[in-house]
Amino acid sequence: MEGGVKLDRWGYQVNTTSDACISAINSYYHQVLSYGRERRVILDAPIHDQDCLLANLLAAHFLCSTDPSRAPFHFQAAKSRLEQATSYEKAVFDAINSLISENRDDDVAVECHAKLLNDYPKDLVSLKRAQLLCFYMGRPDLSLGLVQQVLPKNEQEDYIYGMLAFPLLELGRMADAEKAARKGCEVNKHDYWAQHAVCHVLQYECHFKEAVEFMEECSSSWNSCSSFMLTHNWWHVALCYLEGHASMQKVLGVYDHRIWKELERDDATSPEVYLNALGLLLRVYVRDTLDVFEDRMKVLADRVKDEANWHLEWHLDLLILWALAKTGELSKAEDLLKGLKSRICSMNKKKQQRMQRGMLLAEALYEYGRGNNKKALEVLGPDFDANDCKMIGASDEQLEVFNEVWYDMLLNAGQATKAIEVIEKRIKKREGAPFMWRLLERGYAMTGRQEAQVAGEKARALESAYFI
Repeated sequence: MEGGVKLDRWGYQVNTTSDACISAINSYYHQVLSYGRERRVILDAPIHDQDCLLANLLAAHFLCSTDPSRAPFHFQAAKSRLEQATSYEKAVFDAINSLISENRDDDVAVECHAKLLNDYPKDLVSLKRAQLLCFYMGRPDLSLGLVQQVLPKNEQEDYIYGMLAFPLLELGRMADAEKAARKGCEVNKHDYWAQHAVCHVLQYECHFKEAVEFMEECSSSWNSCSSFMLTHNWWHVALCYLEGHASMQKVLGVYDHRIWKELERDDATSPEVYLNALGLLLRVYVRDTLDVFEDRMKVLADRVKDEANWHLEWHLDLLILWALAKTGELSKAEDLLKGLKSRICSMNKKKQQRMQRGMLLAEALYEYGRGNNKKALEVLGPDFDANDCKMIGASDEQLEVFNEVWYDMLLNAGQATKAIEVIEKRIKKREGAPFMWRLLERGYAMTGRQEAQVAGEKARALESAYFI
């Protein structure tokens, strides 16, 4: 090695003589795992040692999503130092290179990360990076396999149990997910991802009041969270208010003071805020209570007309499509839809097939926003299930609104019999959700069935029991 080596947070060798460089790398690790606001700290590392491969490589990966024009400089700087790199640095280089290559193969990228984690199992940032890739592939099974692979070497480490909990809950293993998430909170009470997983489980099990109390108790420490984590955790609280039949003013308060207010911060990441704002407003719209939000929908749509917010995430694009169509910005919505179709065409065949359901959902949301329910239903087909659309980069809880949209489409289009069939099936899995009973009541009433009264009584009983 030229110069010398130092050990990073994991105890792995990095070719640098700079304490400040290693300190910046370790600070970056903490920011990534804690969903912190200061991930830009990695840009300090190559300032302290311009020849450090790991410093330049991690800076390049960070810049790929924040300032892409600057990423190639740092990537080439990293590549030029491969001969002097440690074996650990070379393994990280191979993994990140597989992610940012122009013709990325997601399966190959997962394999590269699995190999890295096999040799260097304490590198939890590489695990996080791999899990994020699995999330956007819609593969929680792969994500779970990766965390289980490294768990024996990290049983007392911060953040590992939140990373274990999330794929478990995405695979429907709620008891195991809650156990892991609560363990994560015991190891580190400021593990925001573990807190988020606890809320997911409580919400799914319809323990809305308990979920709100848990999250509000945790919320005093969220100020250091990234825009996504801060507004996403409050988004969960708002959904629990909605499902727990709280006053709509409480939901509005979360939107105004916890989500939208984030945009006032100089270090806010706007698209991450818009994702949670739009996700909440679509839920409110399906429940026919959007009027409480007055002109906020129009204000939000005006913001997301800006094409700088497009094509960052499929999930966000789909929500923007609905918002633009709903507010009459049809020309802009059509431009976005064309852009999505163009992106599909540029993908390799394997990824095209994977994203096909996401594209159909995009087209349906455009039609739904325009009020064209019959056309939207034709696009989705008779066997739609939003859980088949994980590849848009959304959790089961985020996807659930698209199931609700489908039920609403069916009822709006007069297909009450079909709506009753799918809603009844959903209620068997989640009997404690009052809104599902309201939809069922609506379907029964449309077909003149006496069960409408029973469904209505069930909904009222749950609403009274949950009232937050």
